[in-house]
Amino acid sequence: MSTDTKTGIVLTQVAAEKVASLLSQEGRDDLRLRVAVQPGGCSGLRYQLYFDDRALDGDSVSEFGTVKVVTDKMSTPYLMGATIDFVDTIQKQGFTIDNPNAQGSCACGDSFN
Repeated sequence: MSTDTKTGIVLTQVAAEKVASLLSQEGRDDLRLRVAVQPGGCSGLRYQLYFDDRALDGDSVSEFGTVKVVTDKMSTPYLMGATIDFVDTIQKQGFTIDNPNAQGSCACGDSFN
C-alpha cells in the first residue's frame, strides 16, 4: 500500500465528517472507505463507495484526519484529482464525486466515461 495525499482523491471536510460518523456507527476501527471504478452504468463506468477492511496489493491510501480512503490499482488512474463531497439539501442527500478525468456522464450522475 502507498499513501498518496497530493494527487489522489480529495475528501472534503464535510465528507470526511460524514464518513467518520458512519464509521463510528459501525463500531469498527479497521474499516476504510474504498472508492472504486467498475464497468457498468449507462456511460460505461460507475463509482462504488463502501467500507472495506481488506488491504489489496497495489492499493493507494489517502488519509483525512481519522478517515482513510483506499483505491485499488485499476481505479486509481480514473480517480486522480477527484473530489468527494457530501451534500444534504432538500433536493439531494449523499456523496458526490467531482472527477476531472470524466469526459462525460449520464443524467443520473452515477456513471461516467
